[in-house]
Amino acid sequence: MLTVLDEYTREALCVTVATKMGSAEVLDALYPLLINRGKPEYIRSDNGPEFTSSTFKEWLVSVGIQPIHIYPGSPWENGYNERFNGTLRREVLNAEWFATTRQAQAVINQWLRQYNHIRPHHALGMRPPVPETILVNRQITGTEQGG
Repeated sequence: MLTVLDEYTREALCVTVATKMGSAEVLDALYPLLINRGKPEYIRSDNGPEFTSSTFKEWLVSVGIQPIHIYPGSPWENGYNERFNGTLRREVLNAEWFATTRQAQAVINQWLRQYNHIRPHHALGMRPPVPETILVNRQITGTEQGG
């Protein structure tokens, strides 16, 4: 399973479920994010073979993304992602029994919507990363009142 988070907004950009993931599958999961959201300055990951392969690293560098790998055995260097993975495991993976990866993906996608759009996040002042509605404080002037 691949989880991709925005460290700034805390939005979970994707969770991709597969029985096996190499660098090609990771890139397949990242392509839509890059197309829809633009290119990040860097991508932080662990030192798994899918992230350290020359194919993956060369592709990132060729499109101008700096790969950053955490120090081996130091998950706290990727704390936001580790916390997210624990929450996902506790609330979804340990709570459900999946017959197929497709079923797991569907349940996780539904949970992601709640996680990103409804669930309050302590680090964000108890607001979700992507609120369903955006409140805009607008000062009404005399001309806007129609008076």
